[in-house]
Amino acid sequence: MGTRDGALAPLRHRPFRYLATGRAATMLGNAVAPIALAFAVLDLTDSVRDLGLVVGARSLTHVVFLLFGGVLADRLPRQTVMVVSCTLAALTQGAVAALVLTGTATIPALVALAAANGVVAAFAWPAAAALVPQTVPAELLQSANALNRLGINAAMIGGASLGGVLVAGVGPGWGLLVDATTFALAGLAFARVRVHAVAGPRHERANPIRELREGWTEFVARSWVWVVVLGFLLINFAYASSVNVLGPDVADETIGRTAWGVVLAAQTAGMVAGALVALRIRVRRLLLLGVFCMFADVLLLLGLARAPSVVVLVAAAFVAGLAVEQFSVAWETSMQQNIPADKLARVYSYDALGSFLAIPLGQIAIGPVAEEIGNDPTLLVAAGIVLVAVLGMLADPGVRRLSAETPAAGAVPAPADSLAPGTAPVPRPLAASELDERPTGAGRVADNV
Repeated sequence: MGTRDGALAPLRHRPFRYLATGRAATMLGNAVAPIALAFAVLDLTDSVRDLGLVVGARSLTHVVFLLFGGVLADRLPRQTVMVVSCTLAALTQGAVAALVLTGTATIPALVALAAANGVVAAFAWPAAAALVPQTVPAELLQSANALNRLGINAAMIGGASLGGVLVAGVGPGWGLLVDATTFALAGLAFARVRVHAVAGPRHERANPIRELREGWTEFVARSWVWVVVLGFLLINFAYASSVNVLGPDVADETIGRTAWGVVLAAQTAGMVAGALVALRIRVRRLLLLGVFCMFADVLLLLGLARAPSVVVLVAAAFVAGLAVEQFSVAWETSMQQNIPADKLARVYSYDALGSFLAIPLGQIAIGPVAEEIGNDPTLLVAAGIVLVAVLGMLADPGVRRLSAETPAAGAVPAPADSLAPGTAPVPRPLAASELDERPTGAGRVADNV
């Protein structure tokens, strides 16, 4: 099989095709929604405070319910969770669109619907991420994750452009209606995913607190899992806040707003290119490569602090985007190969919790710090935090030694395209307590970016 054929091999599996289609559709809508919602609120009250309340309500409920979303995704068929989630998301976003289009929207109503949408998203994210290894054979996981990332990135680019056109051309309400429609279409795609059920121990499964403890046990059992999550908590805290908060301020004083848009576009283009590279790259120490690539984030922060020119920032942003995709694919592949399948969604939810908490905390903290010591010193401190975080991850033997060549014992077998959902349970992967002690610290993790 040629390299190109091998890279596209996951598309031969019908469950993966429907899964990738559904995830791309949801990301298309998710890229449209923030633009449409922001202008809908501003048109209504012209208040940034009100916009913060609406956006914050969604973020709060998302974080609060994320861990329980992982429990549900490990307890029920994950494709079913996705269908229900997409249906509810279509209804909540459709209700927002109807309120905006009819001129009856109020801030309390938008806050309530945003909070409901955050709950729905909390249950969908772990299920979607954990469903991938049920749709392709283990040897195709890396290519499957890369194709997923490629579709997501392309959908985000298209969605952002579509959102701007819709808001400017026909109004934010229609943009929100498009978002609701994409969720409905995604639900139809997820309903066509036919995979083996993941079998696991069923004793005392009715207690969600016990299931959360089981997920936590798997999360901390392998050093490189929590080391990488801790590392990316620091990276997200420093990098996201620097680019999203200080980046526009630096651009206003140097390259201008239009050029800053070009820089962000270059980063997204780098992510698309990175997914294409990840489709074809084959290395034994995949996670080691992915973590090492995160040094690239330092370049953009140093560029903002010391050389804020268009050429430097565009180049640094492109490289950063390319690098983060190498990590993202390596991280998802490593996790899916090694975390027991019946606990995978819960570990994903613990990982995501660290990421989602770090970003708003960093964005809140960086403004006062920059006002006190200045933008340039703050950006240099942020670059130092990223550098220390990457070095800390590389110091862990598990990160350096984990091999991507051999799937974990008991890995989920190749899907049967014609199976009905919930049939033919597969052998359960070994839990952390059942694994032999290995000096490599072999285990699995989840994505933080």
